[in-house]
Amino acid sequence: MRGGDTSRLRAYNERLIIGAIRQAGALSKAEIARATGLSAQAASVIVNRLLAEHLLAKRRKVRGQVGQPQTPIALNPEGAYGLGVKIGRRSVEAVLVDFLGAVVASRRFAHAAPLPGPALAQAAAAARELAALARPGRLAGLGVAMPGDLHEWAVELGQTPGALDGWRGLDVAGALAAATGLETTVSNDATAACAAELALGDAIACRSALYLYLGAFIGGGLVLDGRLHRGARGNAAALGSMPMAGADAQGRARQLIHDASPLFLESALDAAGLDGAALIAGRQAAPQAEAEAAFARWLDTAAPALARACVAAASVVDVEVVVIDGILNPAWRRAVVAATRAALDGFSTAGLSPFMLMTGSIGEPARVLGAALAPLQARFAPDPDLVLRGPAREAERRAGRDQPVAPR
Repeated sequence: MRGGDTSRLRAYNERLIIGAIRQAGALSKAEIARATGLSAQAASVIVNRLLAEHLLAKRRKVRGQVGQPQTPIALNPEGAYGLGVKIGRRSVEAVLVDFLGAVVASRRFAHAAPLPGPALAQAAAAARELAALARPGRLAGLGVAMPGDLHEWAVELGQTPGALDGWRGLDVAGALAAATGLETTVSNDATAACAAELALGDAIACRSALYLYLGAFIGGGLVLDGRLHRGARGNAAALGSMPMAGADAQGRARQLIHDASPLFLESALDAAGLDGAALIAGRQAAPQAEAEAAFARWLDTAAPALARACVAAASVVDVEVVVIDGILNPAWRRAVVAATRAALDGFSTAGLSPFMLMTGSIGEPARVLGAALAPLQARFAPDPDLVLRGPAREAERRAGRDQPVAPR
């Protein structure tokens, strides 16, 4: 069937129709023709073919309107599946999503450090297990989200120098394709998270956005002209490497990754005798005074650094919104955004277009969800980088949820 056949469903008009339906939720054949610019006959032929392939499904007829009753056509949730794996500095996660992006099943493995052999073995095992849950022949492929240059952060992760060198030059896509038998693509983890916010979230409602994801280390994503911008070498919006004020131990300019990464908050919490990972993720019910104090100290450094990064990025790319998301629990994520907004008052924005600052709406799962959406986008979207938004997201935005404030 087409969901798992890499040689099929490449016709642009088929992708165009699927994209129009995804954005609207459901359309009649006449509405599909109008939305895509196809003739009524061409749209009908293609829709019938996609119905026969079970990629689309008919809903109940809508009566009570002028003319003949209309039969809405929608995506069939079981028509195709996407499989995603996130290889991170603290865990390996895998998720299976249906054609609408809803989670079918997930798996997670924690680790102290992302050693190449064990991490790839966990990723392959989880991918094979979840792939078996998809309807036969309907799996579009495997997307992998992981940080770039993972081998460079051994010391910061408490490992000996060179402990992660096995990642250097490793063909991750090839290794997992061989282990799973699935067509596999790899993308930066923060870029994948940005794609998930575009497709499933409600924080990016404009055509240009800067996205910051606070994982163990901070990373970024960029949206230009409504498209996810990956860069010529897949390294656009590498915000963690943005230079900051002050110098590191080697006398070089500090980077945003040193000033605003939650890994250092986790270390401070652990040093205070607390469970840093649980507090950051919100798995510990009652925040302790010591935890809030450690978070406040981390935020005193992180917020000005984030504000500096926002202004610096806005001076290069004219973005309408900056979104901050990540692994922090919702209360701490909101506090980061509020403190960053306050810190922006300390920077001159003369000559810059105002931008809005917003809290991301997905949080910790964004990276693995973005990875799972990647094969669906590649197979079914008219343009793989034009991440299509669903109707529920549009409805939430129209309801005026989470109004942003522009910095002065």
